[in-house]
Amino acid sequence: MATYVVLYTFTPEGAKGIRDSVKQANRRRQANARIGFQIREVFWLQGGYDMLAIVEAPSEEAMMGAMMNIVSAGNVTSMTMRAFDAMEMSRILAQTVGLGDEDDQPVSRALPRPAKKAVVKKAASKKKK
Repeated sequence: MATYVVLYTFTPEGAKGIRDSVKQANRRRQANARIGFQIREVFWLQGGYDMLAIVEAPSEEAMMGAMMNIVSAGNVTSMTMRAFDAMEMSRILAQTVGLGDEDDQPVSRALPRPAKKAVVKKAASKKKK
């Protein structure tokens, strides 16, 4: 399953029910487990975000649907990010070229940069009176 980190911010409406947020998070965890999600951790935060959840989803489509359901309730806004563990990152890095191995030659598909145009400054002429 794919892992996601979700940052939540309470809306003004959601902030009104903040005292129930722990109970609500537990209910959401149980409901999501029934449909194939695993909420590994939930944290309440200080700072720019109010909550953080680490979620394993059965698919990208399932995660997108779940986030649409949560946000459409109007209690939070969210930022969702795909997260990769060490094993996944090792597989990703194995597919890359030129990340430090001397034998690897980086493949560059970048377009050549156009030559810089010379900038000509006009001399300011001073009129004497």
